Amino acid sequence: MASRAPFFLLVALLLIAGGALTYYRHHAFDVPWLPGDLRRIWSIEAKVEFFAGGEAVKASLAIPDTQPGFQRLSEHSASPGYGLAFIDADAALGQGRRAEWSIRQAEGLQTLYYRVDMLEVGGRELGAPLPPPLDLQLEPEPYASVAAQMLQGATARSADAYTLARELIGEFNAQEQRAGLLLQRQTRLQWLVALLQQAGVPAREVHGLLLKDGRRRQETVSYLQVFASAEEYQLFDAQSGQQGRPENLLLWEYRSGSILDVMGGRRSRVSFSMIQQEVPLQQLVQAIPEHLNPLLNFSIHSLPLEEQALFKGILLIPVGVLVVVLMRILVGLKTSGTFMPVLIAIAFIQTSLLTGLLGFISIVGVGLIIRSYLSRLNLLLVARISAVIVTVIIMISLFSVLAFQLGVSEGMKITFFPMIILSWTIERMSILWEEEGPHEVLVQGGGSLLVAVLAYLVMDNALVRHLTFNFLGLQLVCMALVLLAGSWTGYRLLELKRFKPLAQPLPDMKGK
Repeated sequence: MASRAPFFLLVALLLIAGGALTYYRHHAFDVPWLPGDLRRIWSIEAKVEFFAGGEAVKASLAIPDTQPGFQRLSEHSASPGYGLAFIDADAALGQGRRAEWSIRQAEGLQTLYYRVDMLEVGGRELGAPLPPPLDLQLEPEPYASVAAQMLQGATARSADAYTLARELIGEFNAQEQRAGLLLQRQTRLQWLVALLQQAGVPAREVHGLLLKDGRRRQETVSYLQVFASAEEYQLFDAQSGQQGRPENLLLWEYRSGSILDVMGGRRSRVSFSMIQQEVPLQQLVQAIPEHLNPLLNFSIHSLPLEEQALFKGILLIPVGVLVVVLMRILVGLKTSGTFMPVLIAIAFIQTSLLTGLLGFISIVGVGLIIRSYLSRLNLLLVARISAVIVTVIIMISLFSVLAFQLGVSEGMKITFFPMIILSWTIERMSILWEEEGPHEVLVQGGGSLLVAVLAYLVMDNALVRHLTFNFLGLQLVCMALVLLAGSWTGYRLLELKRFKPLAQPLPDMKGK
């Protein structure tokens, strides 16, 4: 019999290494064990891309400044070969801060990065920037007449600047034919700004970012800024008419400027990645000790934010895997597929638990019905799986459209489900139904959902998310626990019911 000493030595080494790395990061870099009593920092990275034609290039990007609700801590850029200057705001001209890159000659695809760290502080209302000057320029016919009719109707039902803005948005939503004609000329927001200014109300379009942890390739959202006086204004959603500033909105550009201007380039675009970090207050005012080797800082905070946002979800997978291992090996639950519950749990994190459960049950239920019909066609395995994949995509599309039509925004997040995994789940359950019967399908399907829910509850825990993202050494600890669970050769918890009769007292044999 082979010695188990090397195995236990490996497990011990993993536990020691993982624990040591975790403690070192806590002690040397002051990363707290608990996510409480921390300050929230939003790290936002703007990625500018464009194609240069071999001539001089000048790129100008609007960048945020300190504003009530957010304090700018630091900013830096990655732009090899480019000159860079940060141009401060000119309040007299109503201009905001901008980052300007320049180079004498560039050709091909160019990529520039700008990153800013914003500390979330108290106070949600912005200070009062200067209102934009009124622009009374009229549009040509027939747009001018249609716009005037909409403005006249909204003015009659309004009492001040804010009610006029709401009524104008209502006009665009109610008068679809007139709105369609106007939208051929310019966007809804541009029309709203023009009509409000014709009515003597200073207004403009502003651009902001809806901050959501771990998001990548995001774009700015536009809001209507309406001034009731020189020191008072409100933001409006141009589609719904909702008044007020959302809690998670960071205004990126709010002084009538453009987001990105590129001279000497074409096909320019800017996208944003963002990530939320919880750091202690003392870490905000002190840098990493210079005597420490940066290579020993076992974290992913040095990566670009797009990759950080990706890793924030990936680092939760070992925790979900550990839950699956414990439930299958020690408890004895049966699941459809080995680690399918982990992928479903990740989808639950992106949607929500209730929405995810309803979506999963609906898609798999309808998929099983369609798969039972496909089995009668005697198709080859590749063709049958392909048909199931197309069916799953169609169902997800229909559910998303139906949820949008019913006004259920959570239902549209069903697209986060892994379509290929769902297709294979339907295929496996269908084969299991044919070979073992519906009872086994319910056992494995129910076990998969139960394990997925348990994995979701663990992976979505604030403490678990904090620890896995900030202490990479815990991945070694998870591996050690998985190896220990994999060496279990005893009975599973659910198998103990077979021995229940042995625990009962024997019948009295004296009278016989």
